[in-house]
Amino acid sequence: MKTYMFPGQGSQSKEMGAGLFERYPELTAKADRILGYSIEELCMQDPRDELGKTRFTQPALYVVNALSYYRKLEDSGQAPDFLAGHSLGEFNALLAADCFDFETGLKLVQKRGELMAQVGNGAMAAVLNASKEDIEGILKANGISQVYLANYNTPSQIVLSGLSEEIAAVQKFFQAGKMRYYPLATSGAFHSAFMQDAMEKFRDFLKEFTFAAPTIPVIANVTARPYRADAMLDTLSAQIASTVRWSESIQYLLALGRARGAAPVFEELGHGDVLTKLAMTIKLQTPETVLDQLIKDGLAGEAAEAPVSAPIQLNDAQEKIAHWKKMHPIGTRVRSSLLNLDDLETRTDAVLLFGHRAAVYLKGYNGYFALDELTPM
Repeated sequence: MKTYMFPGQGSQSKEMGAGLFERYPELTAKADRILGYSIEELCMQDPRDELGKTRFTQPALYVVNALSYYRKLEDSGQAPDFLAGHSLGEFNALLAADCFDFETGLKLVQKRGELMAQVGNGAMAAVLNASKEDIEGILKANGISQVYLANYNTPSQIVLSGLSEEIAAVQKFFQAGKMRYYPLATSGAFHSAFMQDAMEKFRDFLKEFTFAAPTIPVIANVTARPYRADAMLDTLSAQIASTVRWSESIQYLLALGRARGAAPVFEELGHGDVLTKLAMTIKLQTPETVLDQLIKDGLAGEAAEAPVSAPIQLNDAQEKIAHWKKMHPIGTRVRSSLLNLDDLETRTDAVLLFGHRAAVYLKGYNGYFALDELTPM
C-alpha cells in the first residue's frame, strides 16, 4: 500500500529541482508565463534572495513537487494507492489525483502565497518532546489564548502559530524538562485564526475554478481523512487557517494498512526528506493500540471493512529485542518495508523506544526504525 507524500513550505533550498527543468521544458515555460519570472532561476540560483519569501516559496515548491511526480510516473509507470501533502504540498497531491491540471494548480498556489504573505507580524515555533495535551494545558494554565497549534507533525513535535511577540513570550514555558522550543523562519502566523481573512479571500478565488473528484484518495490536512468530492472547495480553503493534522493523517494510513494486512510504504517526492523522517517518527511513536482503536471505531473508513490479516510476529517488544540481538549483530545490512531506501545498516543494538516500540538505529537514514519494518539482508 504505497503513499506518495509532497512537502510544503520549509523544505525549500537553493538548487532544488536540479535536472527537472531541462527534462520538462514545456511545463517550465508554462510556469514562467503564469508567474512572470523564471522558475528555474528562482529555484537554482535565487539571485534576489526570494526563495524564502512566501509568495515565491509556494509556487517554487509546487513546481518542483509536480515535476518530481511526473518524473516518478515516467520512470516507474506506477501510480500510488494514496496521496498526501503537508500544507502547500496538498496541492500537489490533488494535482496527482487529477483534481486539476498543472496550470490551474500553479495559479491556485500563486494566489495562496500572495494572500498568506499579506498577513504580517506573525511567527511560528516548533515544540519538541511535548504532546498536544501537554501544550494545550500549558497555554491554558498561563492564560494564553492567541497562540494556536498549527501543525501536528508527530505525536511529540507540534508547531505553534501566533503574533510575533506572543510566540517569543511563550518560549519560556516550553523549556522545562525534555521540552525544546525552536522559533521557525516564517513570516506569518500560518494555519491559525490570524489567517481567517486570507482564507475567505482564497475561498472566493477558488469559486472561479471547477474541480474534479480525486481519482486517487488524497488525505486532507484539515480532516486527516480522504477528500470528499462534495467538499473540495470548503476543505481546500479552510486549510490556510486550520491545523495541519499530519500525524493523524499518517496514523490513518497506518491503521488502513494494518486492517488490510498490507504494510504501508511512504515515498516522498519533491525536495528533501522532511516528511520521510516525520512518517518514521510517527510510526515509532504510535502504539499499536492506537491503530487498533482507529479500526475498532471505524475511523479508518474502508479499513474497517477489510479483513485483518496481520503477519505473525513476536508479541512482546522485549522478546523482539532479545531475538534481534541474538540473530543480528551491529553492522547488519537491512531492507525497510516502509520506505524505499538503500544502504541501510544497523549502528546499534535493538532498543526499546517510547516504552513500547522495538527499534534499532540505522546508518544510511540516521534515525530509528521499528524492527517490524526491517528485513535483514
